[in-house]
Amino acid sequence: MCGIVGYVGTEDAKEILLRGLEKLEYRGYDSAGLAIVNEEGVHVYKEKGRIATLREVVDSSEDGQIGIGHTRWATHGVPSQLNAHPHQSANRRYTIVHNGVIENYAQLQKEYLQDVALASDTDTEIIVQLVERFANEGLNTEAAFRKTLSLLKGSYATALLDNEDAETIYVGKNKSPLLVGLADGVNVVASDAMAMLQVTNEFVELMDKEIVVVTRESVTIKDLDGTVTSRDSYIAELDASDIEKGTYPHYMLKEIDEQPYVIRNIISKYKTEDETIKLDEDIRQAMLGADRIYIIAAGTSNHAGLVGKQLIERIANKPVEVHIASEFLYNMPIVSEKPLFIFISQSGETADSRGVLVNVKEMGHKALTITNVPGSTLSREADYTLHTYAGPEIAVASTKAYTAQMAVLAILAVDTARAAGIDMNFDPLQELAIVANAMEVLTDQKEKMEQIARDYLSVTRNCFFIGRAADYFVCLEGALKLKEISYIQAEGFAGGELKHGTIALIEEGTPVIGLATQEHVNLSIRGNMKEVVARGASPCMISMEGLNDEDDQLVIPKVHEYLTPLVTVIPLQLLSYYAALHRECDVDKPRNLAKSVTVE
Repeated sequence: MCGIVGYVGTEDAKEILLRGLEKLEYRGYDSAGLAIVNEEGVHVYKEKGRIATLREVVDSSEDGQIGIGHTRWATHGVPSQLNAHPHQSANRRYTIVHNGVIENYAQLQKEYLQDVALASDTDTEIIVQLVERFANEGLNTEAAFRKTLSLLKGSYATALLDNEDAETIYVGKNKSPLLVGLADGVNVVASDAMAMLQVTNEFVELMDKEIVVVTRESVTIKDLDGTVTSRDSYIAELDASDIEKGTYPHYMLKEIDEQPYVIRNIISKYKTEDETIKLDEDIRQAMLGADRIYIIAAGTSNHAGLVGKQLIERIANKPVEVHIASEFLYNMPIVSEKPLFIFISQSGETADSRGVLVNVKEMGHKALTITNVPGSTLSREADYTLHTYAGPEIAVASTKAYTAQMAVLAILAVDTARAAGIDMNFDPLQELAIVANAMEVLTDQKEKMEQIARDYLSVTRNCFFIGRAADYFVCLEGALKLKEISYIQAEGFAGGELKHGTIALIEEGTPVIGLATQEHVNLSIRGNMKEVVARGASPCMISMEGLNDEDDQLVIPKVHEYLTPLVTVIPLQLLSYYAALHRECDVDKPRNLAKSVTVE
């Protein structure tokens, strides 16, 4: 959620900041702004809505070689020009942008700022007003900034400009992600490396409760007591072309099409020269030594975790529990004696999961992160990491990251089984290659998917997905995809639960999408479909080759039963895409949603 960019160098900061903000649009936002400093002072521009709207109000004649920018996803205060960042102190000396949530902002206002008239409804403004208060009491800017951050409870990534110092950006971080980028005579700040690839691919990660003093010639990292520390930089392994749409109308469609390549990339990364699985021995031993696996995730990653539970239990004979991160954080069950926690997160920055990870580490338990961003917070703070190798995913609705997570979980399950001496007739690398081919067959049927979406989803106000066994987990994901980008009220249900209440929602013409890829429940789910048809539903059956009936609307290529979720989700992704397109929704940036959920 939200996004920060900052620049101090030798070029006009304005256009660099605007381009950086455009690269952060995928994270989700409802307003945007920027501030630049030059010899005339600080110039702030901010607007509700898209970056394109912000561009219209930025004075093209104003230039400056230092500035900060922000995309805001509203938490405190409605989306508005007034609440958009940057925010300024009362006398306009200080200007700030901030990601995160300040939990004690009301107490700080009461204790320190009762005589200050606040200009917004945000928690962010408290930070900049406190810096000015402490500066007025005699502290220099850095000391005032450090003192302010030491008082904050909650999460923050923040960048501060001083109107009296057109050479420095003051940066602070706690829980929310933030990077500093390094170049020759230029340094930058960004929530995400891809925002500043236009300037550099060399970055330094910031740790919690650190501040950084950034000038064009230097980057100085300190703790909140002022003690200087150092850290090696890293090269962001991103290709600028990977974050462009190319000839595609939307990122989501591009990323759906990339899934066969992603699966093949995972195979190559996890395959040894003798065609066996290549996995860190420490991860292997952690899996073997655990008496129970706890998968912690949210949203789409949680759905991948449900598939992962079935894979690990069936293949490796290890008991697995799957928990929603936000619930586990505040309602932790009794855990086993030797647990291993697996955190699944596309971004590796999910705040709820990170909160659980902190608690788990305090309890002395081991943790493994499965993520698309190996240098992320969850990756860095866990004991082990498995990379999904999906490449940058820009669309808010996750597609290729989801299938990549399931593929890696399958590899992990088989590796654990082999290490435990469990006999099986299942080669995940070979079977994943078949999956990649099946994905290509389905992504080549876009016209058919669009027609199904037109027939079933063009005018409906709701839609139901039903399945059994692994198909049920895919139904949950299919429903999530449909509602998050087309705004159709969609729900996924286990087929057997229809008679326990859900069937009351079936009306004449209600679209019901059924999945039939599991042989042992094929007849059962078809019986459930007949139940809804008898009550007026409009049925759409998607089945696996070999289990299909002649009336099924779509037949997917046959793959191993364990891996059907990787394939059945493809048509559901495409149906969601075309439903949103027909309804003229913003496919890549659906309302109210963020790609990287960095607040609890």
